[in-house]
Amino acid sequence: MNAHIFRAYGQQMGTQLKNDSPLGLGSVLVGSLPATLMTDNAPDRYTVEAVFTRQADRDEVAAIHDASTRDYLKSSGFPTVELRVSDRRLEIANTNLEELRDGLANVIADHLAAITLNLRAERELAALRFSEATELEQRRAAAVADLAESVTFSRPAHLPGHDALIAND
Repeated sequence: MNAHIFRAYGQQMGTQLKNDSPLGLGSVLVGSLPATLMTDNAPDRYTVEAVFTRQADRDEVAAIHDASTRDYLKSSGFPTVELRVSDRRLEIANTNLEELRDGLANVIADHLAAITLNLRAERELAALRFSEATELEQRRAAAVADLAESVTFSRPAHLPGHDALIAND
């Protein structure tokens, strides 16, 4: 790779490492709850919206929407719950406030933190590999430059038999 590509990749890696605080959730958006809660007409299950503690980056959103999140929720005892990111909110579908209070909120919080930690580890490894590749490329480029500088286009003072060739011309 050339130096321009390495610089561009390095800038991208630096940008991706900015969100290093764990992704979490703050409060439930009460206004998004069904108006019929705590009445005879209240639904058993519905969508609850919660506000993220910070903007989720695209890799975090992809991980939340990934099948592994559904598998995690299912293995944690919440097979019908679905998570969807909408701007700075997490939509938690097919649940209710009681289920969230009684354990689902902790399961989601743990999973969001794990996503952040896993992505951070992947990014740090990628940054390390990038740094090593950059160093190798710089050494290679320096070796090529040194080798190129060792090439000279000068006539030697005297080559055996060379004078005879010049005289016959």
